[in-house]
Amino acid sequence: MDVSAIVAFAVVSLVFIGGLAIGVAHSLPRFHNVSPVDLTQNALVLVSAQTVAYLLVVGFMVQIVRLKRRSDFFAAVSWNMPNSQTAIMALAGGAGLALFSFVFTFLLSKWIPKSLPIDKYFHDASSAYLLAMFGVIVAPFVEELLFRGFLYPALARPIGASASVLITAAAFAVMHQSQLAHAWVPLLWLFMVGVVLTTVRAKTKSVATSVLIHVAYNATIFVFVFIGTQGFHHMERV
Repeated sequence: MDVSAIVAFAVVSLVFIGGLAIGVAHSLPRFHNVSPVDLTQNALVLVSAQTVAYLLVVGFMVQIVRLKRRSDFFAAVSWNMPNSQTAIMALAGGAGLALFSFVFTFLLSKWIPKSLPIDKYFHDASSAYLLAMFGVIVAPFVEELLFRGFLYPALARPIGASASVLITAAAFAVMHQSQLAHAWVPLLWLFMVGVVLTTVRAKTKSVATSVLIHVAYNATIFVFVFIGTQGFHHMERV
């Protein structure tokens, strides 16, 4: 029930804040001649709206724990910060997972569309920097809280760990499908990443550890994009 409420709140927040951000942006002289449809693909509008919506979702999560469970938030979601050795291993594992993603997508590249919806947000260097900051700082924290902090334990209690890992990983991949044109190769890869993240959370009982892996994974991908585009200045190479 808590997970359903969080998902519903997240969807409403993203739609409402997204619409509000587009309306505010369209009223500004800088974007006055830009259509609302084009604004949905503007990184400044997108990142601003999603950041606000994600913060609202975290606030909603905190309130659910306080009102319904009456316990400390981080204890309730099994945050459990790892020791320094485990943290370093998590960061290294996330970077390694990102490197393997390049091999995986290269080997199956003929089944990946040449252009994905997410590519449209990388208009220029400023857009890329904004997306990188969101992808490294905001998204891993909120997504891990939702999927590994709330969804996984909610499923594990009635159906067991193994099935819960697979379902959580599938939900994680489905969440990103619109960004990936519903293409099966990148979705399969995200499912595999989700399996790794959820398995780590299950084994370590630490959402913080899965957050570190997620952060390192996203950061490594953006670092390689940064290098490959010469500092985000040749985004046509993405």
